[in-house]
Amino acid sequence: MLISVVLSGGAGTRLWPVSREGYPKPFMKLPDGESLLLKTYRRAAAVGANDILTVTNRDYYFMSKDELAQTQLDVSTQFLLEPAGRNTAPAVAMAAHFVADRYGPDALMLVLPADHLVRDQASFAVAVSRARTLAEQGKLVTFGIIPTGPETGFGYIETGADVGDGKQVVRFVEKPSLDKAREYVDSGRFVWNSGMFCFKAGVILNELAQHATDVDLATRACWADICGARGHDSSTTEIPAKTFTKVPDISIDYAVMERSSNVAVVPGDFGWSDIGSWLAVRDLTAPDEDENRATCDAMFIDSHNVYVQGKDRLIAAVGVQDLLVIDTPDAVLLAHPDRAQEVKQVVNRLKSEGHDAYRLHRTVTRPWGTYTVLEEGPRFKIKRIVVRPGASLSLQMHHHRSEHWIVVSGMARVINGDGEFFVRPNESTYIPAGCKHRLENPGVLDLVMIEVQSGDYLGEDDIVRFSVYDMA
Repeated sequence: MLISVVLSGGAGTRLWPVSREGYPKPFMKLPDGESLLLKTYRRAAAVGANDILTVTNRDYYFMSKDELAQTQLDVSTQFLLEPAGRNTAPAVAMAAHFVADRYGPDALMLVLPADHLVRDQASFAVAVSRARTLAEQGKLVTFGIIPTGPETGFGYIETGADVGDGKQVVRFVEKPSLDKAREYVDSGRFVWNSGMFCFKAGVILNELAQHATDVDLATRACWADICGARGHDSSTTEIPAKTFTKVPDISIDYAVMERSSNVAVVPGDFGWSDIGSWLAVRDLTAPDEDENRATCDAMFIDSHNVYVQGKDRLIAAVGVQDLLVIDTPDAVLLAHPDRAQEVKQVVNRLKSEGHDAYRLHRTVTRPWGTYTVLEEGPRFKIKRIVVRPGASLSLQMHHHRSEHWIVVSGMARVINGDGEFFVRPNESTYIPAGCKHRLENPGVLDLVMIEVQSGDYLGEDDIVRFSVYDMA
């Protein structure tokens, strides 16, 4: 039995302003219109998995379900929801407990990060088949990428003697200098560390107990809490925050793979990319004769080696060269291609200054739909709200702001204080501060509204929930 474990998280700070904390890298749409997560789900199913288990943050659950629904896969799917990110070792450990408990300790886990790209699915399937054979023999198996050049942005794995269809791992090496990278590639003994794995659930749990006792004990306590609280028979299992926050924040490489002598690597060349910067995204689009690329309505005049990504407007480049232009509704990135790795410094500075642009887009996804901030200023904020058919916001109240709702299309069922009524297109209702209220869409079409907020404080944290619908 093979269970594909999809690890979905990570802010992707080098891909700001598209990737943000509230809408991270796995959900980014590539030039073909598909997200990395959607492609990972298809890849996970294509290798013959009996089940797909997604380990992700609770906040990304509904977005992940939306991506999964687009695939229309005929395979069982499960979700294991983290209350907070704690790196890959805790995620893999919790997934291993889940798999061992539900399918048995001999079930194989194929661990796939949700933010990688694989272009050659057939070659990847061959590599997975080889990895499965080694994993069935009790090996911890990782996938190595045959280098195409001296890349300094990846970790390396030194390979040794043949082990079946793979090779014994001699050692893992951190991201090297350029000279070291050239030396590694020229030797022919090194491959890039892809961060993908295959092993039995019971084997990785035993290795964790041997090499990362603190992670093992803490995740066992988490799993005991899950089993003791309400079981885990549904398709969605939430990890309790009280015990999970005590798990050490460490990668599976550091915790186990670099310490174990039981690791094999399957080298492969299947068009892998970690999409680690805007250069990797740029290279997915074919250039014109001047090495210019664009994924939107763009115009290039006397320009060379310019990449433009946008959505809502024409972007013109005149007399420029060696430039990345990433346009979003509330932020624009201009960067030299040679410094694409430094984009994360923008995110760090935004965080330190408390600027919301590191965290949220102007349009924010919620379990019930989306909202877009159209305009805001002192004492007012204007939003466009879209509620999905049959969806509902929680029963809530605000201390500091009042709200005026105007229905543009669809129909709203509104609870406003003690009253319950329908609001139709071109009609409105007023929600005073301190009043309990709830918004529902009872129809079969999207409900589109304009919300005008007014008050002394308009932050999203001014909310008291009395009941929660769909984890909203």
